[in-house]
Amino acid sequence: MLRMQNLSKIYRTHMIETHALRGFEIHVRQGEFVTVTGPSGSGKTSFLNIAGLLEEFTDGEYILDGVNVRGMDDNARSRLRNEKLGFIFQGFNLIPDLSLFDNVDVPLRYRGFNSAERRERIEDALAKVGLASRMKHYPAELSGGQQQRVAIARALAGSPKLLLADEPTGNLDTQMARGVMELLEDINAQGTTILMVTHDPELALRSQRNVHIIDGQVSDLVQHGATLSARPQHATA
Repeated sequence: MLRMQNLSKIYRTHMIETHALRGFEIHVRQGEFVTVTGPSGSGKTSFLNIAGLLEEFTDGEYILDGVNVRGMDDNARSRLRNEKLGFIFQGFNLIPDLSLFDNVDVPLRYRGFNSAERRERIEDALAKVGLASRMKHYPAELSGGQQQRVAIARALAGSPKLLLADEPTGNLDTQMARGVMELLEDINAQGTTILMVTHDPELALRSQRNVHIIDGQVSDLVQHGATLSARPQHATA
């Protein structure tokens, strides 16, 4: 699903070069749930931005679902991002003046789906996160955990093959965080590949595999055997 080989990312100014990623290697297989951990400044954000086609890399190779993204122009990257990826952010990023239905609808409109298909996708996505009965409500009427579920529904409505989650439980209390994690586990069990950045070691242990990043490099790959045996496996790619 996602493979990076000898990838590097260098930020340059007229006075200094900063190596955010160097010799970076990772392979995420279709159907996996992988967490990414590491200290602040380790390169996690650069990695996630590159994985999400939001940022270009300096050197190396990045293959996303069989497509080599190196050298793609902005339009091609946008098309591939819309086709393959879904995003979940720590801050929810919901539009306060729009209902839940309309919040989920926004990215679908950009993709050009007709109204009937958009409605079907929205209703299905909100049902998956347990909020079908509240689609006319507004974000301020929901708890933090429910708002994050809407953000997940918004991502799911586009039928992504890979879901990128950046600290999706960072603004939630422990109970809400566990509820969101259980939802992500259910989504993964249905076949969606998930790559999640987290600082929470408890949540990292619940994934199939934990990738630890230090100084822009993968320092270790931890397989969670108990988790792997407890949950269904999907075909790899």
